[in-house]
Amino acid sequence: MTNFYSFHGTVTMISDFFTGQNGEGKGCYKLITVENGMGAIVNFVVSPSTYFVDHVMVAAGDHVTGYYDGNAPALLIYPPQYQALVMVKDSPYQHVKVDYFNNELESSDGRLRINISPYTQIVLTNGQRFSNNPANRDLIVVYGPATKSIPAQTTPYRIIVLC
Repeated sequence: MTNFYSFHGTVTMISDFFTGQNGEGKGCYKLITVENGMGAIVNFVVSPSTYFVDHVMVAAGDHVTGYYDGNAPALLIYPPQYQALVMVKDSPYQHVKVDYFNNELESSDGRLRINISPYTQIVLTNGQRFSNNPANRDLIVVYGPATKSIPAQTTPYRIIVLC
């Protein structure tokens, strides 16, 4: 179970990030700078294993949410720099929740409960079908409308299982 934290804002810069000497990893890692509009800035290190929801291309000016492991060690620098696990580009047509969902398919923060329908796609990060129960796992839940109850309930369009 990963302790997902998130930071939402506007991409202000994307640059190459070098991971080793002699140009190792050159071009494979990116540093995405995100500003939240209230002066806070975060640098996300994006690796080949970072999952981009809908496999979208992100550019400066885009509104994004970056998810990272809140329990992972972080450098004590400003602006803070985190290894991005999941990146989401804002869309007016869908919402995304990245969290651990328990055996009742409720998120760890108690804010969302998902109801799976026969039309809900349940896949792995590589796009292949996931054939087991998604309960008690870290999930990326892509959904539309939700109830205003606590927790909110929704039937997701797609669930991506983070194995």
